[in-house]
Amino acid sequence: MLTMKSDAKGLVANGVSFCHGCGLELAARIVLDVLGPNTVIVVPPGCAAMLSGYGNETVTKIPGFQGNLENTAAYAAGIKAGFEMQGRSDVQVLGFAGDGATVDIGLQALSGALERGDKILYICYDNEAYMNTGIQGSGSTPLNCWTTTTPGGKSVYRKDMVGIVAAHKIPYVATASVGYVDDLRKKVEKAKAATAEGPAYLHIHIPCPTGWGNKPETSIEVAKLAVQSLCWPLYEIVNGDEYKLTVAVSKPKEVAEYIKLQKRFAGASAEEIAELQQGVEQEYARLLKRIG
Repeated sequence: MLTMKSDAKGLVANGVSFCHGCGLELAARIVLDVLGPNTVIVVPPGCAAMLSGYGNETVTKIPGFQGNLENTAAYAAGIKAGFEMQGRSDVQVLGFAGDGATVDIGLQALSGALERGDKILYICYDNEAYMNTGIQGSGSTPLNCWTTTTPGGKSVYRKDMVGIVAAHKIPYVATASVGYVDDLRKKVEKAKAATAEGPAYLHIHIPCPTGWGNKPETSIEVAKLAVQSLCWPLYEIVNGDEYKLTVAVSKPKEVAEYIKLQKRFAGASAEEIAELQQGVEQEYARLLKRIG
C-alpha cells in the first residue's frame, strides 16, 4: 500500500490542529506507529475526523475514510471484507471513533461486527462526552459530571462499554490511557495480532482540556491520576473471560485528588464526591473478582 511523502517521521503530520493539550493526537501517533503503513483508518465525524482522507491536505499518510456517526464498525467490516475478497489479508482495517460514536450512536453497528467475528481493530478514544459538537453528555460521561446537557451533574452511572464488548467473546479487549504510553503500545501490538483470529477492541482514556476544564499542560497528569485513583483501571480480557490487570496500583489515590484538576466536577458536593468514591471502589472490587 502506497504512503505519501512527508517530512514527518511517523504516519501523522508534524502539525495537527487538535485542541491544545488534547491527548488524542498522542494516541493516534502511537496507534499508527504500531500498526504501520499497511493500515486503512475509518473515522466518523468528530474530534478525529481530520485523520481521515488521503491527499496533500490530510494529516495521515495512510488511506482513510470518514463515514457517518453511527456506522464506523460497519464500514470497517465492509472494507476488510473487500480486501479479503482480493486475497489481501495483510491489510489492517482500523475503526477509530469517540465515545459518542461508540458507546451510544455506533453501538448497534459495533455489536454486529463483533458478533460476526469481523477481523477489524476498533478503538474508542474516550473523552467522556460529545466534545466536537458542544460537550454534551454521552453514555461514557461519569456520574455527577457537568456537561452542557447535564448542567447539574450527570445523574446516572456510565455504561460498562468494555464489559459489553467482552460479552461478545472476541479475541482481545483492553482499556488503555495516554498517561501510560508503554502499556498502550503493548496493547495495540496485542490487538493487531488478535485480528488474525477475529475482532479486537481498545478503549483509550483521553483527557479533553476543552470539555474537562483542566489546564492543557496537565492532561497527562490527569490521565495518570485517573488510573492511580482507580477511576480508570488498566486491564485486558482475552476471549471474553480471561481478565488480567496490566498496571497495578498498590496505594490508590482519592477520587477527589483526580477530579480537583477538572472544572467539570467543580459543582459536585461533598456527598456526590463520596458517592463517586464509593462507586469507583465497588467497580474495582468487581474487576478484581473477575481477575481472581
